[in-house]
Amino acid sequence: RSDVNPVGEQEETILKITKTDAAEKRQLIIFLSVAFALPYMMGILMGYAYYRGIDVSCFPNAQMYYPAAGVMLAALLVKKEDKLVPKKFYLCFITITVLLLLLTVGSVFLPATGMLFAGLNMIITFGSLVSWIFLLAEKKENREAYGLRAHNGKISVLMVILFLLLYFGRIFLMYIAGGQLDEFIDVFKSPVTYRILFVLPINFFLVFTAFFGEEYGWRYYFTPFLQQHFGKVKGVLLLGILWGLWHLPVNVFYYSPHTWLQSIVSQQITCIGMGIFFTYTYLKTNNIWVPVILHFLNNNLVVILNSGNAGAINNQLISWADVLLLLILNLVLFVPFILTKEFRGAEKYTGKTAD
Repeated sequence: RSDVNPVGEQEETILKITKTDAAEKRQLIIFLSVAFALPYMMGILMGYAYYRGIDVSCFPNAQMYYPAAGVMLAALLVKKEDKLVPKKFYLCFITITVLLLLLTVGSVFLPATGMLFAGLNMIITFGSLVSWIFLLAEKKENREAYGLRAHNGKISVLMVILFLLLYFGRIFLMYIAGGQLDEFIDVFKSPVTYRILFVLPINFFLVFTAFFGEEYGWRYYFTPFLQQHFGKVKGVLLLGILWGLWHLPVNVFYYSPHTWLQSIVSQQITCIGMGIFFTYTYLKTNNIWVPVILHFLNNNLVVILNSGNAGAINNQLISWADVLLLLILNLVLFVPFILTKEFRGAEKYTGKTAD
């Protein structure tokens, strides 16, 4: 055909690819700046506060919001002309993140830290309720385009049940290894356990933004990015390592200041194992709310195992025997999911595996 210009079409295609690569690079830089650089900058302040004897409880709570905020800020700045960007929900979430960030900084330099921590909880609770409103107010096509809609209800429920079986199976084996079977049985005899289980679903709706904050960054954006560039298996393993390193300031100054090295190694083991399983459930369901729920359960069920004491997660003393046991249990229970079909097929990640 005389009206076709192959050279012109080729140049146009190259230009589109170049623009796409440039936009992808800008998004990545913004995401990494917010999701990774910010926590380490705050980590310096966290270390200062810790050695001054100041309560650092606000830091890990605020940090959970940074990954999703990075994704959202990148989308708002790079995809300004995309009408499908859920701007209202994104701006609401970023606002919550900024408020938490400012309050966390304030907790270091202002008195009455306890009141500030109460204020942080109020922001998370009120912010979660407002976020539900803005999320549901977005058009379906906007939520669909940016991975915010729920899919595959039956298989999603099965994934949650599977996680609960694996979670309590791991706890059971840990008690057995420690010769504490009676203590494990006592957990399920206590009425506190069932009160906590009863209120967990309610609490999820009141604090979901914190767990969404991590999973929307890790599972929705960063894991697919890494899998696209490094392959499905290498990508998810690399994510686990980076996710573990992301926790480093919290490990050193909050979770286990006196056994920080064991805490860092334990975090790597946990993040690689959980990273594999959480990604498996996301690929299986194409539903970001599944890993969000699993993350919530993983963090909150520990309260049951500590007789309702939510403060048991900080100032832990971790032995190398604990680290070894955790490694064995994760290798047995969670790592094998990397052998499933969700991580096979095309060498590089090409999209979601579920319809």
